[in-house]
Amino acid sequence: MPRILVVDDDPHIREVVCFALEQAGHEVTSVGSGEAALESLSRVAPDAIVLDVVLPEMDGLDVIRKLRATSQTPVLFLSSRDDEVDRILGLELGADDYLTKPFSPRELVARVKALLRRNRTTLAQPPASEVVERGALRLDRSAYRCQWEGSDIALTSTEFTLLFSLLGSVGRVYTRAELVERAWGSGHHITDRTIDSHIRRVRRKFATLGADPIETVYGVGYRLRA
Repeated sequence: MPRILVVDDDPHIREVVCFALEQAGHEVTSVGSGEAALESLSRVAPDAIVLDVVLPEMDGLDVIRKLRATSQTPVLFLSSRDDEVDRILGLELGADDYLTKPFSPRELVARVKALLRRNRTTLAQPPASEVVERGALRLDRSAYRCQWEGSDIALTSTEFTLLFSLLGSVGRVYTRAELVERAWGSGHHITDRTIDSHIRRVRRKFATLGADPIETVYGVGYRLRA
């Protein structure tokens, strides 16, 4: 049973979200603050986190900054502010998806399932396809491990999936719509800006090692450098 950690300071929102996720077959733990969320991580060991952006004292952005220092657990952000700057900042800090309040509980459940599915799809792959190498780049799908010239690069599940999608055909240009389909599946209204934010974050991580394996094809999309 997948374990979900719900973090929101509104008891009513927590009740609605927990009920919807439990009805969908998930084991749910809920807390009302960012501090409690970080304290719960080792005890709960969640498979995914539903995290409110606007929290007292330590907000959701601070939580994910600390979380991403040690964990790549998928995160779905919730926010009452329909502000593109907040949304892009959350994604750049490592959130995997973003949902604005008020939201449909059914859509939230669908988004969480998509996060979990992306984390687990590699388990069904045959062993021969688990590790793929292209030059200095090496991706291990079973461990969600990314390496450049032997050095590890910590990627979230969404970042890993986007990079693996580009790796599938070196030199081929993938449109943003194709990358959405590969990373989120069908039925999601993910904007071009969301894809761009994830790609920028991946490129910044490679830049720490002096690398940039992704090439922007302006007006079209992205491709992996030959």
